Amino acid sequence: MGGSVRLGRVLGVPLRMHWSVPLLVVLFAYGLGHRTLPVWTPGRPAVVYAVAGVVGAALFMGSLVLHETAHAATARRKEISVEDVTLWALGGMTRMGRPKTASAAFLVAVSGPLTSLAIGGAALGAGIGLHALADWAAVPAVVLLWLGWANLFLGVFNLLPAVPLDGGRVVQALLWWRMGDRERADMTASRGGQVTGVLMAVGGWVLLLRGAPVGLWVVFIGLFVMVVAGAERRHAALHTALRGVRVSETMTSPVFTGADWLTVQRFIDEVAVHSRHSVVPLTDFDGRPSGIVQIRRLAAVPAAGRETLRVREVGIPLAQCAVAAPDDLLTEALDRISLRTGMRILVVDAGHLVGIVTGKDVSRLMQRHTLGGRAQGEGSEERGETDEGR
Repeated sequence: MGGSVRLGRVLGVPLRMHWSVPLLVVLFAYGLGHRTLPVWTPGRPAVVYAVAGVVGAALFMGSLVLHETAHAATARRKEISVEDVTLWALGGMTRMGRPKTASAAFLVAVSGPLTSLAIGGAALGAGIGLHALADWAAVPAVVLLWLGWANLFLGVFNLLPAVPLDGGRVVQALLWWRMGDRERADMTASRGGQVTGVLMAVGGWVLLLRGAPVGLWVVFIGLFVMVVAGAERRHAALHTALRGVRVSETMTSPVFTGADWLTVQRFIDEVAVHSRHSVVPLTDFDGRPSGIVQIRRLAAVPAAGRETLRVREVGIPLAQCAVAAPDDLLTEALDRISLRTGMRILVVDAGHLVGIVTGKDVSRLMQRHTLGGRAQGEGSEERGETDEGR
């Protein structure tokens, strides 16, 4: 997600934080320290409320990390690739590959809400027990009770049957299991998510007009649900249209490449200036693909280091790129794409780069489908010359 910074790793998965998270922490800390605690434990010093508010907000953010970690851990147990976990203003988001089975999709979806419900129950139990100890324990007891109810709300809210909420993913998995057709299930669930998002936005607007500030938050969540559900519906429609299409029918060939052992300056002079694309595939000494390099990454290298730095040190290694064989299904190859490499699939056959699939190639194929045919066997040389958006 744009505007996020890396904090570290959790279970081997990169953990990132969006710039909006500190605002969320301040909002929760203020609400807990200036509203909830003074009402339930009056008479304490202001500094106690402030510290307790910050601690409570930090604990809640930690519970969000655990919620997303549960998704990531379950996905990895089901052999689903996990790219990263990002915290942001509306909670958390775990980017991962598509599950291969309906059961795997179901388990990944429910793991997060179940974790939140478990944390909520444990925090409520601890808060009730602590409250009975002594007067000094009143403030931490209220913080735990607040944390418990917040996690219970988080777990229940995420189970709403609206994509991209976890409940929507559960519906997707159940429909997939029932219909036996993943794309139909995704289309149906995403359509339901769009409807739910509209209803949430309208409901939030009504609350806002009636003087409830929380209505603005509901509006934002509703719009987010509506937009993401619409994007997933288009994605499902794309997969339906491309069903049965092989990578070889879509790829551009031959491919303009550059040697990864060249220095950055030599690569710019001999390769980049002649390329009409924003990304250039790389090959090693033996002519085998080794990754890709983005032209903007080359431009960002300081002039002083361009004569000694090898281009492979600036590029993205092959292990992090989407790779497919010519006979692979295009829909399966598209599932391997990551945000880091963008809409690019390197087509490798017997260890050699034989083609590349970009967003332009897929768009061109969709246009041919619209005209009524797949039109196989187009001149690859012409396609390579006109694909300027790689």
